[in-house]
Amino acid sequence: MFGNSRRFVAAVALVALLAGMAFVIASCGSSDTKLIPRSVLVGNPEKMRARLSPDGVRLAYVAPYEDVLNVWVTTIGEDDDRVLTHDTNRGIFRYFWAHDNKRIMYLQDKDGDENWRLYDVDLETGEERDLTPYDNVQVRIVDVSKHHPDTIVITMNMQDERLHDVYRLDLVSGEHTMVARNPGNIVGWVTDFDLKVRGALAATPTGGYDMLVRDTEDASWETILTWGSEDNMTSYPITFTRDGGSLLMVDSRNSNAGRLVSLDIETKELEVIAEDETYDVSDIVLHPDTFEVEAVSFTRERSEWTVLSDDIAADFEAISALDEGDFSLTSTDNDYDTWVVAFVKDDGPVSYWSYDRDTKEGTFLFVHRSALMDYTLAAMEPISFTSRDGLTIHGYITFPVGKPRRNLPMVLNVHGGPWYRDAWGYNPEAQLLANRGYICLQVNFRGSTGYGKEFVNAGDKEWGGKMHNDLLDAVNWAIDQGYADPEKIAIYGHSYGGYAALVGATFTPDVFACAISGMGPSNLVTFINSVPPYWATMLESMYKRIGDPRTEEEFLKERSPLFRVDQIQIPMIVVQGANDVRVKQAESEQIVAAMEEKGLDVEYILFEDEGHGFAKPENRVEFYGKAEEFLAKHLGGRYEPATIES
Repeated sequence: MFGNSRRFVAAVALVALLAGMAFVIASCGSSDTKLIPRSVLVGNPEKMRARLSPDGVRLAYVAPYEDVLNVWVTTIGEDDDRVLTHDTNRGIFRYFWAHDNKRIMYLQDKDGDENWRLYDVDLETGEERDLTPYDNVQVRIVDVSKHHPDTIVITMNMQDERLHDVYRLDLVSGEHTMVARNPGNIVGWVTDFDLKVRGALAATPTGGYDMLVRDTEDASWETILTWGSEDNMTSYPITFTRDGGSLLMVDSRNSNAGRLVSLDIETKELEVIAEDETYDVSDIVLHPDTFEVEAVSFTRERSEWTVLSDDIAADFEAISALDEGDFSLTSTDNDYDTWVVAFVKDDGPVSYWSYDRDTKEGTFLFVHRSALMDYTLAAMEPISFTSRDGLTIHGYITFPVGKPRRNLPMVLNVHGGPWYRDAWGYNPEAQLLANRGYICLQVNFRGSTGYGKEFVNAGDKEWGGKMHNDLLDAVNWAIDQGYADPEKIAIYGHSYGGYAALVGATFTPDVFACAISGMGPSNLVTFINSVPPYWATMLESMYKRIGDPRTEEEFLKERSPLFRVDQIQIPMIVVQGANDVRVKQAESEQIVAAMEEKGLDVEYILFEDEGHGFAKPENRVEFYGKAEEFLAKHLGGRYEPATIES
């Protein structure tokens, strides 16, 4: 919940939906489109997350080993694939190459508790080290550099669970040294070309952020600019320029959307590098040696690149011809001659390619789920409509393949965050729902990111208010188009989407036939008061955007589904991870208890070994099995039985 990995203002969003295993299927109901097994959609991928070694000799990727995702390594051009890591529990999702070419680094927590530890594995010996062997401590990666291959800059909340201090980690000795102590208000840190900590983002008492810079690690901090609370979702630092004299940032001051800018630290002169009136900058490509910006992307209906450097214009043109879909650059070698790119499509698996800049040719590597190619997938189509108060709302709709687009059952699939957005591409939930006979409607309601600060700020203190109205307006739009059967609409989501499902069941139960809530807050007061201690520096921003339990308790209760249980008229599933640190187990259990006390129709599913999302494929397959059987019962679609009778 709450997040974007590029921003310092929020924690990480929902755990990605990955992983599983194949098994026999059966079909309930009839359709011209073959039923896709759950395991194909939400089980373990075959291969994913290809990363090129810094010397360009080897390729790493994530793939199952004994049904658990691990990191594999192969020599490019050879058939010598071998598993390198040996996780036997949750699987490895977050990994990267050390720039010394000798080891793979990865992060792992315990059963979803988000106390990430940093590990490395020696490629030659297979020796594994726990580099941060501390209980109840969370590691975050600040920076790595090809120019300092034996060093990684990390943060840990080892001294104070609320605050992350900065450490320089020596990969040879395994020792770490503190280089910056958090005085109590630092949200994020920025290093320069030499991995020196020279920038810090400091929270202000009003929910904004001060950008602090210093000349050296021994110098005092200077505030070079302030972002007010209205800009804190659309502004953040990225890195220093090569010479250290300017700071590259996304900045929405004096504009609506987050623009890519460069700020001269001495003169305070601002240069706008790339901008769009409506959409925030979403990704950039930096030259690894010069730190010059070479390309910028904006996520509009789809991801679109703006090439700023003539040096890579021909490369982007050649890459775009390799495959269909939207591509992103996932890794390069140190010489910047070989790139690995990933193509995302809406109706097929993610494909990975190696691209040679000298020959301008690409080599196909693999797709992440080749089994998908045996089935007919649905297209994800961009939509937009006008809300009841005049905002333009964007989203995506996915229809069942081969069915007339008239009077169909529909699932309103609400994204988490809420400071996040749905985007075009392969979505396993959308494909599962469409394949079972439902429209999948995804809405980037106000408060969603990517559409500029006016749109995201329009969601302030609108949890259960205008944010929910946008969802209702989307439902009405689909009904007015003739697409959706008004008697067969479900609301479903995880994290904020789980909260939205609870709101749908309690605030507007007459709209929906059923609801599925995953890891959703039921009481905004207890939710805010129980967030992780290391969110302390973000609390003022949360108070502004959700409500302040110290002064607005009654308002927050009015927006809390727990206090409207009497209005529930529809069957529900509530699902929770026991180790969730963002939305505690109590958030689900208190509303389930209230529903059970009143004899309401609710099924509670608790996963003892999960946190804020599903990491284990068996848990995902189990949950989606129950979800699709539940939807079939109440909306009339088809489903793959959880067990097959012989």
